[in-house]
Amino acid sequence: MLMGPAIVYLFLIFMGLLILGQAIRVLREYERGVIFRLGRLVGAKGPGLILLIPIIDKMVKVSLRTIAMDVPSQDIISRDNVSLKVNAVLYFRVIDPQRAIVEIEDYLYATSQIAQTTLRSVLGQSELDELLASRDKINQLLQQIIDQHTDPWGVKVSAVEVKYVDLPTEMQRAMAKQAEAEREKRAKIIHAEGELQASEKLAQAAKVLSSQAQALQLRYLGTLTEIATEKNSTIIFPVPIDLIKPLMELASQKTGE
Repeated sequence: MLMGPAIVYLFLIFMGLLILGQAIRVLREYERGVIFRLGRLVGAKGPGLILLIPIIDKMVKVSLRTIAMDVPSQDIISRDNVSLKVNAVLYFRVIDPQRAIVEIEDYLYATSQIAQTTLRSVLGQSELDELLASRDKINQLLQQIIDQHTDPWGVKVSAVEVKYVDLPTEMQRAMAKQAEAEREKRAKIIHAEGELQASEKLAQAAKVLSSQAQALQLRYLGTLTEIATEKNSTIIFPVPIDLIKPLMELASQKTGE
């Protein structure tokens, strides 16, 4: 006879604990709970302890942390008709939990799709050189366009970064040849500028040496000193024509006689 009431009490206690478990929710600091009461939006609550009416209230949890989403590689044809494969990374967070749940069915999937579409559209209007040289400008443009689309959903896009640009092998070879030709061009220009400066200095030195005959002889002696410091078995010493000119005249006179 006593087993019947005990079973009833245990059943009531179990049901009470079950209902209490459904009525109490604890949300973390970065979480918010969007409450629906009989299908109608009540509002967003949290963080901390949340009390729900069992069976009547339904709660959908939303994280407010920044999400890093990888945008899959997209096949793109640039404005100068170069086929590319480009991927990117998208950083965004929910700033309005109510709109993120009510205005869009799945804000994560929708944000990913709009990011892929925008990536193809923007990069398809850019030339290859612009894509490689103006990466910051393109990233900022992508962030602005995607953020405009996701703002009605309560989603804020903080940054978009183009991670990798996969060029065709033929284009890589052409760019390598272009870079090599550019380096050769700069090397030739630098060499020509060096020759010009050297010729100007030599002309100035010749002008100074021609004004003083002794200066030229001192220069010859200095050159001989520099050569003598090296371990050479043969020393070539330039002799001025003025020094041997009297000897040549004397020899020609003797030959004439």
